[in-house]
Amino acid sequence: MLSPDLTLLYVKSLSASQNFYAGLLGRPPVESSPSFAMFALSSGFKLAIWARDQVQPAALNGSGGAEIVFAAADAAAVRAVHEQWRARGLPIAQAPTEMDFGTTFTALDPDGHRLRVFAPREA
Repeated sequence: MLSPDLTLLYVKSLSASQNFYAGLLGRPPVESSPSFAMFALSSGFKLAIWARDQVQPAALNGSGGAEIVFAAADAAAVRAVHEQWRARGLPIAQAPTEMDFGTTFTALDPDGHRLRVFAPREA
């Protein structure tokens, strides 16, 4: 059975998104070309970005339709990441808040893709 191991985002500006994710993830891409870049994390997760106008077959119109979720240890860690990302200038779509599943906030990348940080509700 096949198992997903990569998330791919279509982006308007490869260079802007590559710089954004290199800074956010604290590492350069492991693969890069004029229309594509891929980041590999120590967890095994891979994130790739592909210039929207180079996608084959052509991508559907629109942007910002994906959400990448980052798990945090606890509510305090969620708030700490929120402060770090806010200080970096990331647009914040949702300030830290308590939801049914736990504490969360949501930021946006240059294409409007959501970057959610959450910690499960403590028992």
